[in-house]
This record gives sequence, structure tokens and C-alpha cells, in this order.
Amino acid sequence: MTRDGTHPQTAPDVPTSTDTDASTDTAWGALRELGFPESALALEAVQYVRTLEAPALFHHSMRTYLYGRRIGEQQGLVPGRDYDDELFFLGSVLHDLGLTEEGDRDQRFDVDGADVAAEFLTRHGVAADRVEVVWDAIALHTSEGIASRKRPEIALVSAGTRLDIAGDAGQLPHGYADRVHAVLPRLHAAPVLRAAIVSQALAKPGKAPLYSLPGELTRQWTGAPAPTWEEVTQAPGWNDYEGYTG
Repeated sequence: MTRDGTHPQTAPDVPTSTDTDASTDTAWGALRELGFPESALALEAVQYVRTLEAPALFHHSMRTYLYGRRIGEQQGLVPGRDYDDELFFLGSVLHDLGLTEEGDRDQRFDVDGADVAAEFLTRHGVAADRVEVVWDAIALHTSEGIASRKRPEIALVSAGTRLDIAGDAGQLPHGYADRVHAVLPRLHAAPVLRAAIVSQALAKPGKAPLYSLPGELTRQWTGAPAPTWEEVTQAPGWNDYEGYTG
């Protein structure tokens, strides 16, 4: 870290899917007690993600579903009546595939992850209209003001990810977060997520568009100054500011 609190142009260390041991590996029995869809497709998705993601990311993805489900309950939403629980679960558990080696392509991580998830679901014979819901849930999960206006399967993925990373236990029933964390330890989720996002962006700058979440996290890590609106809009050479007095 430099004197001003920023970091050099080197990527942070990112845990891999092999960084697991008996103390962090999730017990299936305990997971089932927390409750999640156990369709063949849901179980295939869990196994798929576990082979690709570091434990911290996998745990975060599972908590996204659990916390999003609780948010839905607080809003009076009932699975099976108000939303498709399997689709919501798939959007949750698959939402960070863009931060894996397999998902590291050329778009921002949420879009890459949506593409990888769609390919996985298509291989498993999921109908195109259902795949589209999961794609939207993943691609929009960092776009709070947009995702919240979409159908519950999409809105709850965004809400669950946000609560798990930037929320607090007071937004959940008393003792629920402790119960979840006992099964799905946090494992430094927030800095691990940042490390994965920034590492990708430093290797492929196009994955961190200006003013996006990846762009802002990368700017904070490197200490690079953020360009102003005027600097950005003057760059194309349209001369929009010539003679402007407002």
C-alpha cells in the first residue's frame, strides 16, 4: 500500500476454488436445515459452483439466496405464489460465476457471469424464457435501482447480495445471521470479492467501465483519479462546451 492509502498497479491476492479444508467446507446436512430448493437442477448448480469458486464466494452466493428469501418474506412474498423459487435460487447461486477463471471473459464480471450461467442452464435443457430470467438476475445484481423494479426472482438476488455485503444482521430476524454464518462462514467475503473484481480489471481494463462498480473498486485500489464529467464529454471532440455559459 502506498502512503496515500492506495495500492500499486498490482493485483490483490485472490483465493481459488482449491482454498478449502475441513473447517470451511460446507456440510450438506447443515445446508439442508437452512433450506433451499433441492431439485436436480438446483443440486447440479451447487455442485458446479463449488468446483469453480473459492469457498468465500460460494458461501456468499448461498447466503444471497437465504437473505434474499428473508427480504422477500418481509415484503409479503411467498415462493411458489409470487415467484419461482428455483429460478431465484439459480440466480443467487450462479451470480458470481463471472469472478471465476472459467467466467473471466471480456465483459464486466456480472455480464460475463450471466453468460456463463445461461450456457450452464441451456446445457441442462432449461427453457429459453427461464434462462432469460436468471441472466437478468445476474447481469443486474449490481444495479440496485434497476433490479429492484424487476420481477421478484431478479429483485431478490440483488437485494440478497447487497444485504450480505453491505447490510447488517438487524435487517434479518433475531439470531438468523448467526445461524447462517455457523454453516456458511463469511471467510472475509467483502475483501475477497473486491480482490477478484480488481484482479480481473487490472488484467483486462475493459472489464471495469467508468463509473461502474468494477471501475470504482479498481480506481480505489490503484488511487487513479476519477475523470470529471467535463473531461469525459470533451474527449470525443464534439466541442459541446464551446460558447456554453451555464
